[in-house]
Amino acid sequence: MAKLKKAFFCRSCGYESAKWVGKCPACGEWNTLVEEVVGKESARTTSFAPARGSNRPVPVHEIERQAFTRTDLANGEVNRVLGGGLVQGSIILLGGEPGIGKSTLSLQLALKAAGLKTLYVSGEESPHQIKMRAERIGIVNEACYIYSETNLENIITQITQHGPDLVVIDSIQTIYTETIDSSPGSVSQIRESAALLQKYAKQTGTSIIVIGHITKDGIIAGPKILEHIVDVVLQFEGDNNNIYRILRSIKNRFGATFEIGVFEMRGEGLIEVDNPSEILLSHYDEPLSGIAVGAAVDGARSYLIETQALVSTAAYGTPQRSATGFDSRRLNMLLAVLEKRVGLKMYQKDVFLNFAGGFKISDTGLDMSVIAAILSSYFDRPVDRETCFAGEIGLSGEVRPAPRSEQRIGEAARLGFRRIVVSGYLRKSLPKPPKGIEVVYINKLEELGRIVFGVSGPVE
Repeated sequence: MAKLKKAFFCRSCGYESAKWVGKCPACGEWNTLVEEVVGKESARTTSFAPARGSNRPVPVHEIERQAFTRTDLANGEVNRVLGGGLVQGSIILLGGEPGIGKSTLSLQLALKAAGLKTLYVSGEESPHQIKMRAERIGIVNEACYIYSETNLENIITQITQHGPDLVVIDSIQTIYTETIDSSPGSVSQIRESAALLQKYAKQTGTSIIVIGHITKDGIIAGPKILEHIVDVVLQFEGDNNNIYRILRSIKNRFGATFEIGVFEMRGEGLIEVDNPSEILLSHYDEPLSGIAVGAAVDGARSYLIETQALVSTAAYGTPQRSATGFDSRRLNMLLAVLEKRVGLKMYQKDVFLNFAGGFKISDTGLDMSVIAAILSSYFDRPVDRETCFAGEIGLSGEVRPAPRSEQRIGEAARLGFRRIVVSGYLRKSLPKPPKGIEVVYINKLEELGRIVFGVSGPVE
């Protein structure tokens, strides 16, 4: 007689264990392993007889190339991240923190997709609540249907009857299938529900957007296989206290993963930001110290961002180091380079660093703008307004080339900057700069003071 096969799964990361343990070996969370039924053991032996059917291995040169049919979602930023539009029959996983705007963005896509029949399935909100959000967004689409349900079998029945082109599932953690004897949100329910949706999407050509919750560590909740099942994984990032949001592609089977989309959260919903540089640069009536403009690149998108630094005398024995939107360990490294190579007494100073707009920056090409802002605040002398920076600082104080320097220079020229400071190693490799901008090359960090303050010789 067949016996039930059980296993323990971590509710945080989806780690599978044969026995219960208090601490998950994968993510380190405590008391997250729960017992679930995996399947039934069978005494039948596997047959190795040749399979009969039309499916057979095909040489790669005999496979015909198939062009993906992309659909315009009437949202330029989302189309950019997806690689040009929505691919027919694809399944997309959208993750993000609570309140970041996942449901708002998904509803906007369902309402604005002109010419597409859409079905918005919600397991968290009633149709009346969704209607209120749709009225706030101010978009009316008679081809968009709202359906409040958590049973997957009922959802697939309605999808089959209505035949929509786009389906939104909000969210996968609330959906359950009757084939699995466990509660919604469990590892087995999420895995099985996602697999059934993926199978339906491939067989019928229906595009499906699935919203997923994330853990406190910022990763998508549920088993890791959830991300392997879907075709595209999108991460919606941002600070709830800030109005700007970034849509980032983590996985994309139909395009590249280096594109980002920028949105601004307003009362009427998420508004596309075509030019992030305009919102990340401030305009002051008079020059201020501690401010430098850096040319950044995130994926394939370049923009200019304002770097703000404050250097003050440490009131206590241990100086403070605080970085908002920047790796604090890299900030400590840059301060150590300043102290060693330039001779500044940073061990006596508190240093605070911030980027405009609340953006989180991981681009090493902004090292030079961080150093320039720190030098400006240290000596209380403003940086030239028409100068921006793009370069990585090494431990020996050398200025290394920033990735995609040509693209950074073009963005600075487009926004009217007259000078950009880059690594001297690019002197021979860079083409002729655009008209109206001067490219200044430096090789060592010691040369930066002369460029920042526009004086010859060392800064005193």
